Amino acid sequence: MTDPTPPVTTTEDGAALLDAVEAHRRRFNVFPSESAYVAVTLWDAHAHLMDAFEATPRLAFLSPEPGSGKTRALEITETLVPRPLTTVDISPSALFRSVCDEQARPTVLFDEVDTVFGAAASGNEDLRGLINAGYRRTGGVIRSVRDGDSHVVQKFPVYAALVLAGLGDLPDTIMSRSIVIRMRRRAPNETVEHYRQRINEAEGHALRDRLAAWADTVREQLTGAWPEMPEGVTDRPADVWEPLLAVADAAGGHWPERARTACLELVNAAKDTDKGSVGVRLLADLRDVFAGAERLTSATIIERLTGMDDAPWADLDGRPLNTRSLSRMLGDYVTATNQPIRPRNIKIGTAVAKGYYATDLADAWTRYCAPIPETPATSATPATAQVRALFPVAGEVAVAVAATDPAPATETAADLSTVG
Repeated sequence: MTDPTPPVTTTEDGAALLDAVEAHRRRFNVFPSESAYVAVTLWDAHAHLMDAFEATPRLAFLSPEPGSGKTRALEITETLVPRPLTTVDISPSALFRSVCDEQARPTVLFDEVDTVFGAAASGNEDLRGLINAGYRRTGGVIRSVRDGDSHVVQKFPVYAALVLAGLGDLPDTIMSRSIVIRMRRRAPNETVEHYRQRINEAEGHALRDRLAAWADTVREQLTGAWPEMPEGVTDRPADVWEPLLAVADAAGGHWPERARTACLELVNAAKDTDKGSVGVRLLADLRDVFAGAERLTSATIIERLTGMDDAPWADLDGRPLNTRSLSRMLGDYVTATNQPIRPRNIKIGTAVAKGYYATDLADAWTRYCAPIPETPATSATPATAQVRALFPVAGEVAVAVAATDPAPATETAADLSTVG
């Protein structure tokens, strides 16, 4: 007689499982913040649920100096994720062939990535493009392949989870797709267990198998999920964090709250350290250089920019910024009337020199630079509205005059005496 009692199935407690993964991490890794432990733990779990998400954030362990625990973080990751592929050097074609098979898609662990994308490395644009394309599930690489006596164009999928570790920073396009963990050398009071692969690897594999089994129970729930984002997290950061917040919501317990706290902290930290492209950095520094002035000569601008201690302008690819490169870089941006930003003549007394007007830069400042807190202002004409929003009240007299008469100067004839 058949026993009608159905077999007892044990459902993994998702919150407890993530707690166990985090505790395992803490035994061997020292991360810079509680938020980092949360983010990395959720990333480990998301790697088992790739088909449920439209994008996979890159996880980047970066540090200014060697010996900061990046490689150990990769070693622990390797034991927790499905089908790990660890490398310190891989060609675009090899990476492409590794990830294009959706049935055997690996989790790529890329150590010493600074040798590929660092200051001393070549551009490696093909590899960067492949990494960026693999961020989205719909991303792919198009290749021409032989079909009998002819060739056909075919799109190959390259969607895959990716961890990178290296010194310094990564290219901007990769950074914007990444959750960045800023690793540091351990302080004397920060201790970890010694990691022994033949002993501790099996412990990681046991957690990996539990993550895989739990993922199977929540995959349908997570497919197409729209987790609630913390206030202010939008656009690319929201895309990056969506899979991790969805995993936290599925796990339950304290993880949804911890995940959103970590999301806000790490997104805001990325904003604080992100200087944007070189062009955006130039615009932001120019706004500081003008400091309320309505116009400055190119020579004065160069002098002030190259004198900034924390700016790159004194050494751009081995040479300082000059008036020609300044003009070329600013020419990529336009004025409020949709004209390229170009140097104009500035007349001071009988002297004339090339320079720039704040009114020409105002639209670019508004579009590309973080806003300056508003300050009280007197009535403004339409021609000076944008500029007044960017400068403190002390500079508004010069701005108002510039709107009606370009002759008044913010530099003396003596300032122009060194201009050739």
